[in-house]
Amino acid sequence: MGTVLPSQKSVGRVPPHDVTNEQAVLGAILIDNDSMATVVQYVRPADFYVKAHNKIFTAMIELFNEAQGIDTTTVINRMKQLGWLEEVGGPIYIAELSYMMPSSANVEFYAKSVQSYSLRRSLIKISTELMVYAFDETQEIRSTLEEIQQKLFTISDERQTSHYKTMHELVPIAVDILENLSHKKDHWYTGIPSGFDALDKLTNGFHAQELIIIGARPSVGKTALALSMVANIAVKNKRPVAFFTLEMSDLSLVMRLIAIEASIESTKLRVGNIKQDFDRVAEATARLYHSPLYIVDVPNMKLLDLRAQARRLKSQQKVEIIFIDYLTLISSENIYLKRHEQIAEVSRSLKNLARELDIPVVALSQLTREAEKERPNLASIRESGAIEQDADVVMFLQRERESDKKDNDSKDLSSKTNLILAKQRNGPIGTVELVFLPKYTRFESISYCDS
Repeated sequence: MGTVLPSQKSVGRVPPHDVTNEQAVLGAILIDNDSMATVVQYVRPADFYVKAHNKIFTAMIELFNEAQGIDTTTVINRMKQLGWLEEVGGPIYIAELSYMMPSSANVEFYAKSVQSYSLRRSLIKISTELMVYAFDETQEIRSTLEEIQQKLFTISDERQTSHYKTMHELVPIAVDILENLSHKKDHWYTGIPSGFDALDKLTNGFHAQELIIIGARPSVGKTALALSMVANIAVKNKRPVAFFTLEMSDLSLVMRLIAIEASIESTKLRVGNIKQDFDRVAEATARLYHSPLYIVDVPNMKLLDLRAQARRLKSQQKVEIIFIDYLTLISSENIYLKRHEQIAEVSRSLKNLARELDIPVVALSQLTREAEKERPNLASIRESGAIEQDADVVMFLQRERESDKKDNDSKDLSSKTNLILAKQRNGPIGTVELVFLPKYTRFESISYCDS
């Protein structure tokens, strides 16, 4: 006797559904056209278990979209046009539906019930697929997990119900916000502040569901800028941050953060020359030790693994923003795709991840060589035009690289850097001046350095 798969145990069981509630929804629409506006917030044709009900509701949707009345006569005529009338039980069954509901008052309750049963059936289908995949040893298990997680997210995303709000609800909230603003001495942002005031005034902070791209040529300071932001967000403001490093080791990043926080030359840290600065280093390491910063150090990280780790960090550590250093080092699962197609897949997936986790995702990216000769623009992003399309915010660093400077002592001097906000889907664009302090591998606002 062969092994019985878990999925086989459910064979013969009727999927969850309620015919009466389905009939109630259709009947309510037939006696009150206004019910349709309520029903479509929760139900689609595929949510009906009975095929006849699926087809009847499809006809109702067509009439609704055409702004025609929905009643027994119009539905029967539309079903004739579609060739479905006899399949659903003929005119008699449609007429019976209109008599089943004395009132449309409870139509929202019945619509939610139909949706709930549909969700249960979807979950059963996904769980059955998962069990079949799990028993099939030819399937790559990590790909299976990613596929199942994506299906669950799709179900959740498709079921987001929109509701309108009245001024009675919205005005008091607006008044509270204005009142809080009037009492605040510092700037108030709707997103997560980067710590650079001039940038935050343009962006109002990094917002949930946004994909933010920071682009620059090598050695211009992408990682330094990202770590300066991380220090502001996680160390100074104690907001949970995840940093995915695909280029540098986690310990190298921590050393750079110590240099940033202690305002000590990174070269001194590398050789252990910290006796004179020991107190500052001790204070900096204490601040870092208690900060909610989580570093993921995996070179050549697979896109699937990154998404899984990001979900875990969001669930377990409640991270509010993710940094990725850097985008083009993420490996696609599909190695047979062309390089630009792989990058497009990664970019699209990161945008979806930001939406799924409801947090900002900041990804660093390389720019083309042309960006060294002229002001960077959206076409300067390396390897794929999909990045500029998927991103909500794109900013570029532009300054003279240390390796290009003629003055050998110039590495000890601060250098002004342009942070070009080239794209912002929901706000203005512009250029912000920052100062790069090479000794500490740190960026600062101009105003901070001048003070």
